[in-house]
Parts: sequence; C-alpha cells; structure tokens
Amino acid sequence: MEPAAPPPSPPPAPAPAAPGSAGLVCAQGRNLRAVLCQRCGSRVLLPGAATFARRELLLPAMRKKAAAAAAAGGGGDVLREHWLVRDMFSFENVGFTRDVGNVKFLVCADCEAGPIGWHCLDDKDSFYVALERVAHE
Repeated sequence: MEPAAPPPSPPPAPAPAAPGSAGLVCAQGRNLRAVLCQRCGSRVLLPGAATFARRELLLPAMRKKAAAAAAAGGGGDVLREHWLVRDMFSFENVGFTRDVGNVKFLVCADCEAGPIGWHCLDDKDSFYVALERVAHE
C-alpha cells in the first residue's frame, strides 16, 4: 500500500495545541522545545523552528532508512500531530529516503532511524515531523 499523497492544498493554519502536545507549543503555535531523535538523541530542530499542525499522514513503521523506503508499501501508522517546517534549511539534522511515489520520508541523519516525518514532492515548502516519532528537550 503506497502512501496516498493528497492533492496540493493550502497550508494548514496553526492548530490549537492538543492534550498530547501540552507544554510543547507556544501561544504562536511554534515548538517551545528542541526536537530530538528518539533513538540517538540527535537534535532535529531548534526551538521555534516549526509550527504545530494537524494533518492525517500515513508513515511506515519505524526502521532504518533503507528499510523504511523498501517497506513503505507495507503497513504503518496514521499520525495526526506534526511539526510543520516550511524551509528544509531549518532542520539541524535530517535525512531523506529515496522517492516513494511522490513522497520522501524524513529520517534521523545520524542513526537513520525513521521515518520521523513526511514530505510530498508536490509541495516544496512543507515538511511534517510527527510528534509521536520524536523526543523533546
């Protein structure tokens, strides 16, 4: 099952913080704390680099980069709470899988664990990092 990439649409407005994101989102909807890889602790985003957004996205189960790209068609999780990053140069440390259809998955550049996020090639300015797939400090 290939991840369904929705047609390009206007970017989502900052969503109000949900109970699972309490203490992570400031009044302006940005990340209050640094975003880290759950596996190795590598810093992915600095505080204030992303905006909280709600969007349903299918991410394959967590694995190393090569396995994530190969297994993109087999199962995964529908995740709804994300950090939306508008500029790929805002990341401190992130890698990308090979194209899977019109999607690239985001992985930790140090340990290659992931996918931690999703990027549709049709929308060059939207990178989603799933809150459930990262840690915060």
